[in-house]
Amino acid sequence: MTGKTVKIRASGGGEFDCYLAVPSAQEPVPAVVLASAVHGVDADIVALAEEFAGHGYIAAAPDLFWRSVPGPLSHDDPRCQPRSQPRLEKIAAGEADMADALKHLKSLPQFNGRAAAMGFCYGGPYAILGPKRLGYAAGISCHGTQFLDYLKDLDGVTEPVCIMWGDDDSRAPPEVLDAYRPVPARMKNVEVHIFPRVQHGYMMPGNPKAFDKAAREFSMARALAILGGLRGGGAALRKAS
Repeated sequence: MTGKTVKIRASGGGEFDCYLAVPSAQEPVPAVVLASAVHGVDADIVALAEEFAGHGYIAAAPDLFWRSVPGPLSHDDPRCQPRSQPRLEKIAAGEADMADALKHLKSLPQFNGRAAAMGFCYGGPYAILGPKRLGYAAGISCHGTQFLDYLKDLDGVTEPVCIMWGDDDSRAPPEVLDAYRPVPARMKNVEVHIFPRVQHGYMMPGNPKAFDKAAREFSMARALAILGGLRGGGAALRKAS
């Protein structure tokens, strides 16, 4: 099972690359669309896509930066931050790409029509925006950024949403964590997990200073449980913080 890069036609004109990993499945299965950090669809994102496919799920990773500086960049590339700014404007533009990626998945016979948006760092807000208005059946965020700007977007969302940070995340200061901690008490479809002594970027082995094996394993377990809930239309299993 080896993924490949495909071209997706953008609804606003043009086309963008998307890494696509499709498992050998006997029946249609859910999908996960990976919204990357500012480094783009790098080796870590490709490995995640392959891992999800290995578990029997379709995985797609669109290049959300094709309008500015396309392709993956190294962590120390000076073009990383500029291509993600102004942040709110770029994330809004990327909503169309996330919707177009989902549209492409619907053309695949292996897809059952239900997908989760899973975002990392820059891509984290799509875990909320995806279920809110882009047609996604669930959202998952790992060390997402800019989350105070999207707290109100949770209002009215009924699909499963899972948000995870480390409490030593430089991009999620205490005011962000404090704003999200109470959410599960009023929204039973939302879970928030905060890992002690875990830093920003904990999911990515390519960031060895922040990578945390235990937090990554927990996050993958929650993502797989949510995707499992999309197989037959049932609600994803919850796991308490």
